[in-house]
Amino acid sequence: MGRIGFLLVALVWAGGAAAQCRQALALGLDVSGSVDAAEYQLQITGLANALNNAEVRNALLAMPSAPVVLAVYEWSGPDDQRLLLDWTRITGDDVLDRAIAQIGGTSRNTASPGTALGTAIRFGAALMRQQNDCWKRTLDISGDGKSNMGPHPRETSELARQSGLTVNALVVGADAPKISDARQVEIAELSSYFRAYVITGAESFVQTALGFEAYEDAMIRKLLRELEGLALSRR
Repeated sequence: MGRIGFLLVALVWAGGAAAQCRQALALGLDVSGSVDAAEYQLQITGLANALNNAEVRNALLAMPSAPVVLAVYEWSGPDDQRLLLDWTRITGDDVLDRAIAQIGGTSRNTASPGTALGTAIRFGAALMRQQNDCWKRTLDISGDGKSNMGPHPRETSELARQSGLTVNALVVGADAPKISDARQVEIAELSSYFRAYVITGAESFVQTALGFEAYEDAMIRKLLRELEGLALSRR
């Protein structure tokens, strides 16, 4: 267990005025024009399945008395953000099951084909201001392309950093380029872009998926990494 884990154990044992939320986690899903209908469904189903993964469930439900609070939204152009799951305190299996069902049952709305990464971060940061009492606040941005509309993401990610947020990214590469090496080059370039302009905060990172068919596995790895250290053993 790392330093953060020991600190949280001490807070729980002390029985003092510890926060009632150990982590606020908001997930922003890219639904811009580069994401077709099949890819959209892979993303929605992949997220629902990732939240239902046994290890992820255990991490989310590790401390019902100080739960993770979860929100999910989708984004594309500057005026196209939609909340799929409002802030939900994951206090038990029944709550998590309902959240998974709500996410998995989402149908796509018509939205701008643009990619407004900066606005997506700004929207997520505004959501996070509703959860200022959590021990940790983590914003996740999934994306398969560079920003081409709205404010540059470096501007809004810097504001997020100043407000104490951690911003991570799940970068999705091209599904099936004709030359296999092109896929590695493309995702390496996109990951560098997200690393330079999107992620920010302590221990922030970029997780990659080589196409939306790999989105679920990448999301599982990302969630386990984010919840590590704040997930104490279930009792």
